[in-house]
Amino acid sequence: MLIDRQDSYDEEGRDQRRFSVRVFVAVLILSLLLLTLGVRLFTLQVGAHEHFTTLSENNRLRIEPMPPTRGLIFDRNGVLLAENRPSYQLEVTVEQAGDLDELLARLSMLVELSPQEIERFRASVRQRRPFQPVLLKANLDDETVARIAVARPELPGVEIEARPVRHYPLGADFAHVVGYVGRINEQDLLRLDTRNYAGTSHTGKTGVERYYEDILHGTTGHKQVEVNAQGRVIRELSVVPPTPGQDLTLSIDVELQRAARDALAPHDGAVVVIDPATGEVLALVSKPGFDPNPFVNGISHQDFAALQSNPHKPLFNRALSGQYPPGSTLKPVVGLAGLEEGITTAERRMFATGYFQLPGHERRYRDWKRGGHGWVDLSRAIAVSSDVYFYDLGHKLGIDRMAPMLGAFGIGSRLGIDATGERPGILPSREWKRSMQNLPWFPGETVITAIGQGYLLTTPLQLADVASTLANRGQRVQPRLLRAIRDGSNGESVLQPVRHLAPVIASDAHWDVIHEAMVESVHARHGTAWGSIGSNPPGGYRIAGKTGTSQVFSLAPDQEYDEDELDRLLWDHALFLAYAPAEDPEIAVAVLAEHGGSGGRVAAPIARAVIDSYLASRGRVVASGEGS
Repeated sequence: MLIDRQDSYDEEGRDQRRFSVRVFVAVLILSLLLLTLGVRLFTLQVGAHEHFTTLSENNRLRIEPMPPTRGLIFDRNGVLLAENRPSYQLEVTVEQAGDLDELLARLSMLVELSPQEIERFRASVRQRRPFQPVLLKANLDDETVARIAVARPELPGVEIEARPVRHYPLGADFAHVVGYVGRINEQDLLRLDTRNYAGTSHTGKTGVERYYEDILHGTTGHKQVEVNAQGRVIRELSVVPPTPGQDLTLSIDVELQRAARDALAPHDGAVVVIDPATGEVLALVSKPGFDPNPFVNGISHQDFAALQSNPHKPLFNRALSGQYPPGSTLKPVVGLAGLEEGITTAERRMFATGYFQLPGHERRYRDWKRGGHGWVDLSRAIAVSSDVYFYDLGHKLGIDRMAPMLGAFGIGSRLGIDATGERPGILPSREWKRSMQNLPWFPGETVITAIGQGYLLTTPLQLADVASTLANRGQRVQPRLLRAIRDGSNGESVLQPVRHLAPVIASDAHWDVIHEAMVESVHARHGTAWGSIGSNPPGGYRIAGKTGTSQVFSLAPDQEYDEDELDRLLWDHALFLAYAPAEDPEIAVAVLAEHGGSGGRVAAPIARAVIDSYLASRGRVVASGEGS
């Protein structure tokens, strides 16, 4: 009995000890949990106070970008070429929108959204940060704005904003000069400072708009606003205003540009006009052009395909990107090379028959005049455009002495004009052919290079620069479109400096020979431009010029060129370069009339009309038939 009682006491003691241990462990665990909670509370409330205060403030405060106003573009006389027009735009802030597909479905019931617009919107969403508004549709009419305003409480993240939209009032006439802006895409983001383009949906794509993007765009500002739980703005707290883009004044003259366009009709082609003293481009026409305004907010696939498939290639900038054989327009340059190298003289004469043969070769290189030109010296050879004279001169010069002179005039290299799309042309040489074709240079290739054919290619801009260099007797000035930068805030304009290029070195006597030959080409009865200009000369001034034809296809040695038997698209291109007044040049011109045939018959009158228009605007006498 005593033993049973003792066992009972022992069992009770063990239970008490177990209970005590369990209580201790529970208290310890609870203490540890309380300690952990206390440490965590301390960390959140004290250690991370600043961090969570910032997060809280960010839920209440928001930074909104303020895009700058894009600078305007004017011609040299103050005519507006690119402006900003107010337009209502539908914008969506993704982080506030919720289900984007559902939102787009609702919006489609209120406003017409094309598949292309939705596709562009989704692409922009991927490029933008969630808090930045993304353009969905531009140019909303008043009725659409009213419908969206009524439904606005059911459309989270949707805003109607009045934004300036780029507009080009003169349309196609200046599309290849001014260019256009378009919506920012992934390729644009690689070259743009995205911090400065927050809130901006467009950037320059071509022309002056692209080249001077940094000047035209300005600097983005921002404002700090307080918002409620739904993201609606309650009030503005601070504002850093944007800096507007600066205005540009171009060297282009609107009236001269139109005169060149009208004179070029009905031909496709290009006209480039340069002031030889400054390098300012007074006109740059590429015909046909296109209306740049549909590109601003996204041209439809159908309309863009129509432009691309147009056989006249309106999107192609012939003035800067077109590369054509210069034909006989470069004979004055080849002649200058012959004089400088001592291969010929002003007095040297040769009898130019209807063809030329290399020594020991049977192939005949024919003159454009079947019977030849008879006895000619260098001046007359330029005036009558004797192919045989220059076949012979080119052969004696050789490509190794001809190419450096052509290169000195800028052939085969970009001139660095302040626009997009300039191409360098081709200046052939032994090294060029070896690198491009891994073939040797042949003497026959030198012969045809001397009359501006073969591999030789130039742009209309380069030909206008050649005319300017001839007018300046070797002094070269870089062509440019920007005349001045105007600060929109104070209206002050800063003229851009003249940039000189490496000159063409030649003796004064040799420049005199070339100059007189070019005047003879226009004003002498035997000159190739006499029939279209010299026979009815302008009053008060003379023109120095050179005609040219650029072959579209090669003729067999025994084949004759006959326009009447050819399709119009196989006719030669008509070319003419000139400067005037011949004795004191104020203007240099290059004309390309695609498939125009004769340079003297077609291109020279175009240049004459352009020169007349320019000199008339400066008070010159230009009435026809009053002497030369």
